[in-house]
Amino acid sequence: MKKVNYILFYILLIIFTIYIILDTFVIKKEIKKVNNTSSTSNMNKGNVKITNNTYEDDNIKITIDEYYENSTKIYVADININNSKLLKTAFANNTYGKNITKKTSEISEDLNAILTINGDYYGVQEKGYVIKNGILYRSQSRTNQEDLVIYEDGSFEIINEDDISASELLSKGVYNLLSFGPSLLQDGKISISKNYEVAKAMNSNPRTAIGIIDQNHYVFVVSDGRTSESEGLSLYELAEFMQKLNVKTAYNLDGGGSSTMVFNGEIINNPTTNGNKISERSVSDVVYIGY
Repeated sequence: MKKVNYILFYILLIIFTIYIILDTFVIKKEIKKVNNTSSTSNMNKGNVKITNNTYEDDNIKITIDEYYENSTKIYVADININNSKLLKTAFANNTYGKNITKKTSEISEDLNAILTINGDYYGVQEKGYVIKNGILYRSQSRTNQEDLVIYEDGSFEIINEDDISASELLSKGVYNLLSFGPSLLQDGKISISKNYEVAKAMNSNPRTAIGIIDQNHYVFVVSDGRTSESEGLSLYELAEFMQKLNVKTAYNLDGGGSSTMVFNGEIINNPTTNGNKISERSVSDVVYIGY
């Protein structure tokens, strides 16, 4: 009888463990559909000029440059906009929820975006603030979580969720919040040490980051990694690189197989999870430039 009870206990434990794994990573849960109507959708673009590595209209100017540093291909989108609301975020399938994901390139196509990078993958976390395009979706804080907040005027600031509530951030004019990290640069100075979170920082990986140079002047940075052509960057190497671009505030976003840059409908980099196959990972959200 005792043996039977043990067997039943372990069977129930296995079933419960499988459910937790499925609930965390597989089972989709739609919480809220998002109205994607934009305040910038009726802006006059004027004369649009597009080349393989540039986009320019009356409100947006983007140039894509490719670098090779630390045995790694790095793609930099230099962005100037005349309206801070042209820097946006979006959910996969326009849906806030759990395990709602789509490839960055597919989300970009849905949005008719000019430039898109993967975001913070909010959907993999149970806690942590979620503020997208001026709307608060999740207010439960995560301990010791360092976020990038983007104000309505387009300025950047690094905050810690322990120090301020999500509602206070909204009242201060926060329009978008990215919750991954860590911060890479603050006031133009590297804000992490070489041995920061050794398991992550000292590994060479594909990376995605966002930075601000000046008012309405931004950079999106994506590096390849895990292949013979591109080793990948540590977090400190990424910070050093962005410092050379004269970035004032820089923030690390989801990396690895998520790292993807899409420009004018084309994937610019070489996304990979294990280096054996070039393919995108589906993600829960993106950061983009568009109307």
